[in-house]
Amino acid sequence: MNFSTFPEIQTERLLLRLLRTSDWEAISYLRSDKDINKFIKRSTAESKEKAFEFIEKIEKGFNKNDMLYWAITHNNPDEMVGSVCLWNFSEDRKTAEVGYDLSATHQGKRIMDESLKSVVNYGFNTLNLNTIEAYTHKRNTRSKNLLKRNGFNLLTEKQDENNLDNAVYELKRAL
Repeated sequence: MNFSTFPEIQTERLLLRLLRTSDWEAISYLRSDKDINKFIKRSTAESKEKAFEFIEKIEKGFNKNDMLYWAITHNNPDEMVGSVCLWNFSEDRKTAEVGYDLSATHQGKRIMDESLKSVVNYGFNTLNLNTIEAYTHKRNTRSKNLLKRNGFNLLTEKQDENNLDNAVYELKRAL
């Protein structure tokens, strides 16, 4: 698996595109807003400098073939409203983790559902993944419902060693 060019994904209503430095305000908001992050343990990006550091980290991860991180845009391709990523690839490149976040004003509009479906399709049909995992807080009902709607199953025997408050879900590629 070699990501030589970034794979944009067009859906019916959305464009999932490469993260840009001009997205720094959206990154700062998504990673620092208390409501969006109430179930997530991660570093914030409350300043322009920290947002740029995060964008640089994403760019390096892509260049090392370690992750694909899409900026979700709705109607206006310049306005980032959320993100979805595939990362934490297994050594054999057959399993990856999906992560996502979405601005509060765009929640409840099936934007993440549409984004997740397209990224899962890309992961299975282009990257030839066998399994996609998702880690979400046990009390994050919206995230758990999103995963269940998209065919993910709870793995009761697996724990997130870095966050015991998380539940682990997986989706296997249909054979």
